[in-house]
Amino acid sequence: MAPKIINFVEEAGTPGIIAGIGAVILAPVLIPVVAGIGKPILKSLVKGGIVAYEKSRGAFAEMGETWEDIIAEAKAEIAEERETPVFEASAENTAEHGV
Repeated sequence: MAPKIINFVEEAGTPGIIAGIGAVILAPVLIPVVAGIGKPILKSLVKGGIVAYEKSRGAFAEMGETWEDIIAEAKAEIAEERETPVFEASAENTAEHGV
């Protein structure tokens, strides 16, 4: 069932009706004022977003390079550990046992 205007008026009461009429009357005056104030604010928010994006892009590039360096160093250490035997015979150990 569709809502009836009478039900709306009864629920809103006198203050709601007055506010609605005032909004309709003042809308042509307030909308340009709000748009005039809102546009510079919105533009500054967009500019701030662009600046933040550019700065973060550079920071993420640096983090990526650092991450790649860490991975390369870890891989190099793993390769080095694989080439070095776990048990190395020392010169003292071979001399004592006659090896």
